[in-house]
Amino acid sequence: MRSLRRHTERHRTERIGWLRAAVLGANDGLVSTASLVVGVAAAGATHANILVTGVAGLVAGAMSMAAGEYVSVHSQADTEKADLSRERAELEKDPLSEQHELAAIYVGRGLEPDLARQVAVQLMAHDAVGAHARDELGISAVHAARPVQAALASAASFAVGALLPLAVTAVTPGPRLIPWVAGTSLGFLALLGGIAARVGGAGILAGAWRVGFWGALAMGITAGVGAMFGAVV
Repeated sequence: MRSLRRHTERHRTERIGWLRAAVLGANDGLVSTASLVVGVAAAGATHANILVTGVAGLVAGAMSMAAGEYVSVHSQADTEKADLSRERAELEKDPLSEQHELAAIYVGRGLEPDLARQVAVQLMAHDAVGAHARDELGISAVHAARPVQAALASAASFAVGALLPLAVTAVTPGPRLIPWVAGTSLGFLALLGGIAARVGGAGILAGAWRVGFWGALAMGITAGVGAMFGAVV
């Protein structure tokens, strides 16, 4: 009997965990820092104060992103562990019912009942918990929650995104600061959106337009608030 030749493929869903955290972090770092810089500049702050505010926003934002992502993803991981523990207990208590449950899932996906039972028996003999985790609970190694990885990716990507408008701020003092920071930040956002869309397999123009629109809106509102409070002060 000839052995089956394994066909290896790489899918974009394998990237979804780190890609989501990285894109969210970089986008948030760029938008929040650029908006912060533009808002403080519109309020009439000195160039040194604008830079200090931007750096403080970078540090605080990176830590906030890391903590928030860690807590969020860790909660997901805790839920997955609890579900898997419950599944192991059910398999030990009544494996036959669990086999029928798995077979019913395969019937619902289009297999004949007899074939579904054979598949359920063989998969449970190989890895019962893995089969139920994947097909009953929807938990797989590709989509498993990784809190530390998500937290580090979010913090690092936030810092990278925030450094871009800060670098422009550092070399562009005076009245040209606001248009330069806003313009370059929108360009960076469009590039980021396009790259993220390309990696994820979506339309590049649509991805660039989405992040560019919301970034422009955030900077416009923050600049208005800064100008209003600066005039009051």
